[in-house]
Amino acid sequence: MNITLRVWRQKGRDDKGRMASYELTDVSPDMSFLEMLDVLNEKLTLENEDPVAFDHDCREGICGACGVVIDGEAHGPETTTTCQLHMRSFNDGDTITVEPWRATAFPVVKDLVVDRGSFDRIIQAGGYISAPTGTAPDAHANPIPKPDADRAFDAATCIGCGACVAACPNASGMLFTAAKVTHLGMLPQGQPERDARVVKMINQHDEEDFGGCTNIGECAAVCPKGIPLDTISQLNRDLLGSLGRGNG
Repeated sequence: MNITLRVWRQKGRDDKGRMASYELTDVSPDMSFLEMLDVLNEKLTLENEDPVAFDHDCREGICGACGVVIDGEAHGPETTTTCQLHMRSFNDGDTITVEPWRATAFPVVKDLVVDRGSFDRIIQAGGYISAPTGTAPDAHANPIPKPDADRAFDAATCIGCGACVAACPNASGMLFTAAKVTHLGMLPQGQPERDARVVKMINQHDEEDFGGCTNIGECAAVCPKGIPLDTISQLNRDLLGSLGRGNG
């Protein structure tokens, strides 16, 4: 395959940034998208040019670090993480545009790398449970109905990649926040802080300058882990209940 890459280049947060075009030849359809970027960077290095900075870690679709916008879609044309996207999803002769996540809460560090520390701060605000010290309880000490356990597990699969924010026209982080609230709110261990948790995490979400949720649903459509949109409904119910009990 021969392709043309249009890649966002930005030296730092204060740099204006620009699109740069690169030609790649003999790209294997079996390459992952990140492997293709590695080939590009090898080419740029040999030409004494600055390689493209991009985030990655596990390259197994687990960590969520690799997120970029490809041809206007978070993670690209397939509902998966960028590292699990393969070049066979594109055609010979394609021009592919690659950009970082676009959100005020995700400032660009360099090129395709953004600072997603805002997600960490939302977790720190309330995404935890109080754990008594001592030995672990027996596994059957707190029976949990299977539907609750399944919903908690589904919400817990969120990897915090930020695709939901990148896809949302409002740059809202509500699907991420809702996944964390739902995960803990479905379990008995998560009940002591349930009211305080949702208020603290929503307040931090807003403080980080994420946009508001208007239930457009783009977030769930691009989520590589399939977090359902109705987790946001559960977050809203928890928030209203907490405020009604005077926890605002």
